Amino acid sequence: MTTAGELWVFGYGSLMWRPGFPYIERRGGLLRGWRRRLCVYSHVYRGTPEHPGLVLGLDRGGACSGVAFRIEAAQAEATLRYLREREQVTAVYLERIVSLRLDDGRRVSAVTYVADRAHAQYAGAMTRETMLKLVREGRGRSGPNAEYILATRDHLRGLGIHDPELEWLSERLAAA
Repeated sequence: MTTAGELWVFGYGSLMWRPGFPYIERRGGLLRGWRRRLCVYSHVYRGTPEHPGLVLGLDRGGACSGVAFRIEAAQAEATLRYLREREQVTAVYLERIVSLRLDDGRRVSAVTYVADRAHAQYAGAMTRETMLKLVREGRGRSGPNAEYILATRDHLRGLGIHDPELEWLSERLAAA
């Protein structure tokens, strides 16, 4: 957050390409100490408890490039309410305030959502073949899990970000 009451939000997955809230500035951002990882079983948006999908979470270690959105002060409360409803529907994500380095060199504090390693939906490490099986079978309220993987990979590519796991999965999904 900023001293003017504005809010920054850091997106690393679907928030990058489908934020769902109004913003007044969009910048690339780098978060250190956390990495983008397919480590969350989706039971709502891209899967069900019976056939979970697999979605991204921020997991400890490394660094993550993503998108930072600046929200005007008058919209900050409504944006946080929206994000909490969206990101914490099953409480697998923890809301955190993190320090980001924006692509123009500024350092800002931002709200983001990290994977809760103690939650039953935390998937942890798995083989790429297991990931592919979950993604192929996952379908939830927001549609097929494969659409999420492809859209996120495409958006990352557009930002010049290469994610080896999403690239590998996308190649196999396109070949199917």
